[in-house]
Amino acid sequence: MDHGSASPVDSWVLEAMMPYFDKDIGNPSSLHSSGRKAKRELEAARRNVANLIGAPNPKSIIFTSCATESNNLALRGAAMRYKDKGNHIITTSIEHMSVMNSLKDLQRSGFEVTYIPVDKDGLVSAEQIKNAITEKTILISVMYANGEVGTVQPIREIGEIASDKKILFHVDGTAAVGKVPVNVENEHIDLLAISSNDIYGPKGAGALYVRQGVRILPSMLGGGQESGMRSGSENIPGIVGMGKAAELAMAEMVDNGARLIRMRDRLIDNILKMEYTYLTGSRTKRLPNNASFRFSFIEGESIILQLNDLGITASTGSACSTKTLEPSHVLIAMGLRHEEAHGSLLLTLGRSNTEEDVDYVLGSVPAVVAKLRALSPLYPKK
Repeated sequence: MDHGSASPVDSWVLEAMMPYFDKDIGNPSSLHSSGRKAKRELEAARRNVANLIGAPNPKSIIFTSCATESNNLALRGAAMRYKDKGNHIITTSIEHMSVMNSLKDLQRSGFEVTYIPVDKDGLVSAEQIKNAITEKTILISVMYANGEVGTVQPIREIGEIASDKKILFHVDGTAAVGKVPVNVENEHIDLLAISSNDIYGPKGAGALYVRQGVRILPSMLGGGQESGMRSGSENIPGIVGMGKAAELAMAEMVDNGARLIRMRDRLIDNILKMEYTYLTGSRTKRLPNNASFRFSFIEGESIILQLNDLGITASTGSACSTKTLEPSHVLIAMGLRHEEAHGSLLLTLGRSNTEEDVDYVLGSVPAVVAKLRALSPLYPKK
């Protein structure tokens, strides 16, 4: 129940990767037959990732090590490339830390950042973003969907605003790509970060879509690999795996999404029957695999540990933010008090989950919550 922090590598993906660890070890920059084979596989993976997001030209896909690197490359690369045109960036108050910290660093370099608030469901208003635009605005950054609360943003509407104003539009697609249809052309996206691990590919691989004609400064200099945007010998096993994962995601998204929605809704409908229990995020504009809650009077960490003893892995939010004891900045931005945000539980479903898994969770969570509330001095005893 924690596919948000890590997804298992699909067996078909693993099979596709294996030859490139010990047999087909060519470098795609080499001219011999082994190198040319690696180059063909590299470009095949690029086409698969491009197809998954509706990118018309595979050359717009730049392979990286992860979505965090992709976000860094997009934000810093675009800001520094277009700084002569302006220094203003617009984002939301619930972005992933790889976006938040990149923008904070850019602020230290003289850029101005406007953080647009969200409503109680974690939705950002396209109209507010439009009203925040100034003559110095060069970049808008909005995540496609929030991995902590599952809310899907009005990306196409925001993209149309950015396109009309000729402002670059960056989207962190980590939580959404492979789960819901994403089309960079129809949604006017200029820069899109993608994670391999979140589509059942290997860790250590990611990608950045860069619309043809958009210029950004590279993150690493060297031999000019990946169109000069990320030099260094490509991670062929990881990229082959990501390409295969993208191919599978494209084929299975509709059917798997419908199955996940059925299980997600069962979790939500039944867990919300408990008193002092609330859904976080939008009920309707929601990722198909995300069921997130908050429970009054108890701590999310205690719930996680109790569920773990029962063989259930779950989360209290983003795995990239768990190194701090502070409550989720996403939940705080949605208007929750600190003590409310501390009582969060995030369940994220995956391909391997079954209805029996949902039954087991529904039989376990109420007992765990009741046990912890019985120990809480804050819980109103009857």
